[in-house]
Amino acid sequence: MFPVAVAIAKALNISLAELAGMSTRRINLTGDWWASWQTPKDHQQHVTAQQIRIDQQVELIHVVTTTHRTSAEGGYMWSGELRLWDNEILMGWYTAADGSVRSKGTVYIVLHAHGDSARGRWVGLSNGGQLMTGWVGLGKSEDEARGITDQLKAGEPKPA
Repeated sequence: MFPVAVAIAKALNISLAELAGMSTRRINLTGDWWASWQTPKDHQQHVTAQQIRIDQQVELIHVVTTTHRTSAEGGYMWSGELRLWDNEILMGWYTAADGSVRSKGTVYIVLHAHGDSARGRWVGLSNGGQLMTGWVGLGKSEDEARGITDQLKAGEPKPA
């Protein structure tokens, strides 16, 4: 091993192969996306969506909302951080970016093989302090993201 190369790769948060110019075929998710999720409101399960911006730095992914949901949906701005595993799994956290909102939680998301959509699950603490969970979908359009979450929701057994 070359200690200087290892130190540089570590400082840049890249692999030695990437430092040497070898292709890693890592998927690039940077760009504008839509996030949709299943969430309870007024004792009903709803699907809601927001536009997000993804900035990827190797395996580390920063996510921030760029639009509010409608006030009828009880929306708030949020941000989060994910880590990309094996070009197929995103795991991470989110937290409300609006000062008075306490909502925060974790996400586990599986990417489509082409990296153009994803589906998963969120678990978090609501603003009211309740532990909640629901489906999540990512797509390049609002309709696509909502469609993924609707599909997941339709296959879920009804809550007791």
